[in-house]
Order: sequence, then structure tokens, then C-alpha cells
Amino acid sequence: MNEAQIDLAHAVALGLIDDEDHHAIQTIIDTEDPTLCTEFLRELRCTREALAQLASATPTAPPPSLRDRLLAALDAEDPPVAS
Repeated sequence: MNEAQIDLAHAVALGLIDDEDHHAIQTIIDTEDPTLCTEFLRELRCTREALAQLASATPTAPPPSLRDRLLAALDAEDPPVAS
């Protein structure tokens, strides 16, 4: 599978497809290359499983010191130079 097909599988898993994407999906599913179809469906399944795990994760509050450390790190950086 190429990058565009992988991106398409991710878009399908997220429910973000339009008519053009639908046509591309149908082309992959109807292909005579069973490996391509299998890889696409595997990528789709893995992405859906990952999204399900993320959705079920329990948020954890960051440690109180994190904000101070981040602000200190930002203060230590050189400011951007306007060009």
C-alpha cells in the first residue's frame, strides 16, 4: 500500500470520507489484487482498534510541577528573530 492508501484507511476509520474518497475505497475493495485489499482492511481494522483504545483511556492529570517546568524551558529559549 502507498501513503495515500494508508491515509485513506485512517480517514475511513475516523469517518472523514467524501464522495471522492468513497470512490477510491471502492476501487481498492474491488481490486483484483487481493493483497492490496487485505492490507487496506488490516490497516483500517488496526486504526479502529487504536482509536477504540484511545477512547477508553482514562485521562490523567499532569503533575503540578509540569507547568512551571514548561514555562521555564520556554523562557530559556532564544526568542525568534523577525526576518
